[in-house]
Amino acid sequence: MELNFKRFGDGPSLIILHGLFGSLDNWQSLGKQFAENFDVLLVDERNHGRSPHSEEFSYDLMADDLYELCIKEGLSDVYLVGHSMGGKTAIRFAQKYPHLLKKLVIVDIGIKEYPMHHEHILAGLHAVDAENCSGRSEARERIAEHIESEGVRQFLLKNLYWKEKEQMAWRFNLDVLERKMPEILSSMPEESVRIPSMFIRGDQSNYILDDDFEDLKRLFPSCKIVTFIGSGHWVHADNPVKFHDEIMAFWRE
Repeated sequence: MELNFKRFGDGPSLIILHGLFGSLDNWQSLGKQFAENFDVLLVDERNHGRSPHSEEFSYDLMADDLYELCIKEGLSDVYLVGHSMGGKTAIRFAQKYPHLLKKLVIVDIGIKEYPMHHEHILAGLHAVDAENCSGRSEARERIAEHIESEGVRQFLLKNLYWKEKEQMAWRFNLDVLERKMPEILSSMPEESVRIPSMFIRGDQSNYILDDDFEDLKRLFPSCKIVTFIGSGHWVHADNPVKFHDEIMAFWRE
């Protein structure tokens, strides 16, 4: 699949992958900062953003999508950052195509299977009848009935756009993502990664717990695990300055 991406900067190749229901737009500010030192590619994964929609959805396929992008653009010795779902894509890519990677950063996601916890988000998205919605104000009211966090509501509503003059639509493929939720939440294969790696977690998030450290170090023998105090699941948004500096320090090691 030919993925949509934005590219800026010059230097070694750095690819950044967004999380579930996100898009490359979520990373533009940080991407431009990294572009002072890197050739940055912000990527829309399949069924997200402006990349194609597909009935097929798995981490193997998303790793293969990324491989196709690397081959087409002539990328090697890639620095790769993935958040949440994008972090699992990055892990699978590192397992399948380690020869293309230089270093790896996984943001607030582990290798284990996660229980279903997106019910309120799915309910909020389904409450918005995008095709018949009068505009963003109505969408905001509908989604607020199910999602308490203003930050999460804004994050999701960034994906709503005018498909035609009087018809809105979601940029992500909601039907497929909902159907494939067990796949999205599934554990990663038991294949070790020898690429220098760093896991970043927020101390207010429950995606990577202290009890997970042993399993992470088993599959990533040389990995570092860094905890950001005062940050939740969107570590990069909660503390972008520290996030940028921490990763740059890791790149330079």
